[in-house]
Amino acid sequence: MLTYKAPLRDIKFLMNEMLDYRAHYKTLDNGAAADPESVDKILEAFADFAENVLSPLYQPADAEGCTFKDGEVTTPTGFKEAYQQFVEGGWQGISYPEEFGGMNLPMSLNLIKSEMMGTANWPWAMYPGLTTGSVNTILQYGDAEQKSTYLPKLISGEWSGTMCLTEAQCGTDLNQMKTRAVPNADGSYAITGSKIFISAGEHDLTENIVHIVLARLPDAPAGTKGISLFIVPKFLPNADGEADKRNAVVCGSIEHKMGITSSATCVINFDGATGFLIGEANKGLKAMFTYMNTARIGTGIQGLAHIELSFQNSLPYAKERRSMRALSGVKEPNQPADAIIHHADVRRMLLTQKAFAEGARSMIYHTARYADKLAEAVAKGDETAIKKWDDKMGFFTPILKGFLTELGIEAAKHGQQIYGGHGYIKESGMELIARDARIATLYEGTTGVQALDLLGRKVLLHGGGKAIRDYTASIMKWCGEYALDKDMRKYVWVLTKLCAEWNMLTARLLLTARKDRDIVSAASDDFLMYSGYVMMAYHWARMAAVSFDKIKNGGEQPKEFYIAKTQTAEFYFEKLLPRSSAHAESMTVPSETMMQMDIDHFAFLD
Repeated sequence: MLTYKAPLRDIKFLMNEMLDYRAHYKTLDNGAAADPESVDKILEAFADFAENVLSPLYQPADAEGCTFKDGEVTTPTGFKEAYQQFVEGGWQGISYPEEFGGMNLPMSLNLIKSEMMGTANWPWAMYPGLTTGSVNTILQYGDAEQKSTYLPKLISGEWSGTMCLTEAQCGTDLNQMKTRAVPNADGSYAITGSKIFISAGEHDLTENIVHIVLARLPDAPAGTKGISLFIVPKFLPNADGEADKRNAVVCGSIEHKMGITSSATCVINFDGATGFLIGEANKGLKAMFTYMNTARIGTGIQGLAHIELSFQNSLPYAKERRSMRALSGVKEPNQPADAIIHHADVRRMLLTQKAFAEGARSMIYHTARYADKLAEAVAKGDETAIKKWDDKMGFFTPILKGFLTELGIEAAKHGQQIYGGHGYIKESGMELIARDARIATLYEGTTGVQALDLLGRKVLLHGGGKAIRDYTASIMKWCGEYALDKDMRKYVWVLTKLCAEWNMLTARLLLTARKDRDIVSAASDDFLMYSGYVMMAYHWARMAAVSFDKIKNGGEQPKEFYIAKTQTAEFYFEKLLPRSSAHAESMTVPSETMMQMDIDHFAFLD
């Protein structure tokens, strides 16, 4: 049976000792309430809910799945009761304005909450998780009436939200989108079309579901420039803001999936449903990216969740399972065999899981600080600041989403390997992690889509590599501070070389793309993974620097905690970071290698 324990020591190490959230919160308008004592209480409450309410539901809910009948979805046993506890705790509104019923705490605390809930039970966490994107979109682009109508109910958790983007004929390519929005006389719109793969599109947890829907107006320009965004509730609110008349929104079916079976993935049909334009006409894609950035950070958290859960359950098994004797000599003479944790190859897998989990957490928590700044800018309506922080987050989100979810699959595989044959049967839960991890690399854009977004849009098109130059400049500045530190010298040297290489590779791809346009697509996956490994190396170097200092001068955690940090950093640099070299070499191979074969020659099966 899978178990989960919130890694509060590591969470607090990042918040208090490395990323200095305490000082960061003092810079925020809503940071005063996030004092150390209050934050500790919130973290403890998150942990208790995740460990004792959500985690025990994870495996049984997977076996039961969701039930679909006559357009209605019933969630697994215990989900509704858990959701009610969530609502009663006010957790949905932790980072939203008090005027709409929220606690007005920094957005980063909401993301940390999402990590704990998601690691304990990712499919359950998707239901409130989708609402977060809806709230963020309405906060930034909704008018006063839309905010007053929808935000109190969404922020309380009484209502939930979804994102309706994908259609049967198109996923990422929204040029092919067919859903229509026809103006009504009262200023609303009649929405007609069908959307697929809608997570939490129908369920029995809330009294209303608010769909955020992409659709085209009759006179809309062709392509993505003609897409608008609409609020389409399952039940139309009455004058008092309560769910009233049923809208023409129907769940047609739910998908039968490889994983996340207790999260309803729906076909949602709109048959002249009443919708309300949010933001400007024909500029819905811009507003949708607010939702998408929220979702992509959330999906990056899913990568972390599966890494952490697989590690937490692999470690005790490796300490208890005995097989053969260690090559270096007998470790447990009173036992018939040594525990498998004494075998170097098992330690390789455990340390890989540990290095990925703690490195991923550091990357996400760093980006969460930007989310705090962006939320503050949205609250003020400061368009200049919104663009600044949105652009900063925009560079990180494809890496967090693409790189970390790929690592989630690898960590889940290591968990199955450590369990051996027991990792393939349902009782252990390791196969469940492996199944659930797979979807994270697909929704909100596949790894290939994230890679193309990173290299093509964020790096090459915007400033000709400026994002990489700016980010490596910040790494080099940090390296300069530790250049003479004997403990950090080897990390500084490696990072310095990687910064130079990262800029060189970017420049080389930029020049090559002038003649070989396919190189952007051909190189993008390697560029994404290379970027992820280097970014994680920087975070591990920073964690090592803090830990060396705490070993000498004392810190909030036991000395052994910091020693383990420095040893994990060494493992990452020596055993995992070398993977970046293969990606560097591969990304510079001309696209001809992939594009020269005639499509009829891929297979000869006659």
